[in-house]
Order: sequence, then C-alpha cells, then structure tokens
Amino acid sequence: MTTQNDKAKLLHSLHRPGAPLVLANVWDAASARLVAGAGAPAIATASASVSWTLGVPDGHRLDRARALAQTALIASAVDLPVTADLEHGFADTAEGVGETVTALLATGAVGVNLEDSWSGPGVLRPVDDAAERIAAARRAADRAGIPLFLNARTDVFLLGVGDPAGRLEEALARARAYVAAGADGVFVPGVDDPATVAALVAAVPVPLNVMAGPGAPGVAELAALGVGRISLGPGLAKVAYAAVRRAARQVYADGSYGALADGLGFDEMNALFED
Repeated sequence: MTTQNDKAKLLHSLHRPGAPLVLANVWDAASARLVAGAGAPAIATASASVSWTLGVPDGHRLDRARALAQTALIASAVDLPVTADLEHGFADTAEGVGETVTALLATGAVGVNLEDSWSGPGVLRPVDDAAERIAAARRAADRAGIPLFLNARTDVFLLGVGDPAGRLEEALARARAYVAAGADGVFVPGVDDPATVAALVAAVPVPLNVMAGPGAPGVAELAALGVGRISLGPGLAKVAYAAVRRAARQVYADGSYGALADGLGFDEMNALFED
C-alpha cells in the first residue's frame, strides 16, 4: 500500500505545466473507481457533485462533517492520491479552516481546494482574509507532517467580480497573495480563452488550474499554453444525472426503455467493489 506521504508527493509531482494533471471530478465511491479505472493518476472531488449527491445545493450549504465523510469514503475506495474540494473550508475563521484541514488529512486525502468566494452573489473575501485562511491550512498540514497540495481558488472570473477590464489583474493579485501564504497551485475557474489563460500562466509562479468543459480548448491546447492542471468540475455528475432524467422521462412518457440501453452491466458495477 502507498503511504499518505507518498500519495501527497505523487500529487505534487503530477502538476507539470505543459503536461497537465487532468481530473475528472467524482462524488462517490463508484464514480471514483470508474474514473480510476479509466486511467486517472489522481482523484478529485467536486463540491457541487458531492453536495447534490447528499441532497444539498452547492455554494457553502453542505456541512463539514458530511463533506469529510464523503471524502473518506472516496479515499478508501481508491489507492490513488485524493484531493478534495472543500469550498471555503467550512469555517468562519482561519483557525477553523486549519481544523478542517486537520480533519481532512485524517480521511487519507492529500490535496485540497480552498476558494475565496463568500456568502452572497459575486462576493469575494478580502484578499488578506482569504490569504490568512490559506496560511492556516498550510500550518495545519505542516503540523500533521503531510505535504498537502494546497490549491487556492479565486472566483474573480467565475463570479464576474468587478469591471471586466480589471479582472485579470485582480485575479493575479489574489493569486500572488495566496502563493505567498503557502498555496502550491492556483485555480482560476471561469477562464478558457487562450489569451487570458496564457497571461495567467506567465504571471502565476505555481501550476495553474483551469476548469474545462464543452467549448473550452482541448487538453493538448491547454497543455501548450502551460496549464498545470485541468478539472472537469461537476461536469461528470451533470452528465450522469442527465442520463437519469432522460431514462425516467422516457419510461413515464411512453413506457419505453431505450434510454437504458447504454448502461453499465450489473456484473461490471458489482466488480468495482470486489476487492
């Protein structure tokens, strides 16, 4: 078995600008094993996907205990590095974020996303406050002796904060502050145009993470731009739930079952958990 420290070091090594780590984000044990079986070198959760599967809207609505319990379930299902999207750290204070990270490490996870969005539409934490929360997370990981990969997310572009002409500089200012506070990577969701991605890569001194989906540049193009990590976010969960809705609507509308034709086999699903 690979130790937690080994997994943490592996996760760090997988962030290579120009040869990015691609993460097809999961939400439960089955999705984790399916993604691992597809060849993923690491597993990442998506906060939205986890929230939905637990019956909660995304956006700081899930409680820490259930988020961490789901992370533990996923980490126990795979022998790969696991990084968890923990939104704002499930805490009102920096010290609370440190407590969350300590509890996260107890699940076996070796990476975390922490975002700077706050309550309310389009609201970001003051940059000093957000940076102190990153620093608290780093201190907690250091105390535990685990080289946690700390991915600091800024939602400047995702939430459309401020004047569009100033968003790049605002994102860069926040990225630099988070790196100075101990972040190992910077996540800027909401950006997929090559010029902005290239500007971020050039100015951010750690691997850049972007979120990709339909219409975004492909993996090869993002790699050529120097991106170090590509996340699908809640994309897989949305596809899975769309399949559920499509099949359910079909049977209730006309009594047919064609939408079930492409489902995984019963034995194949059972085999995921026959260790």
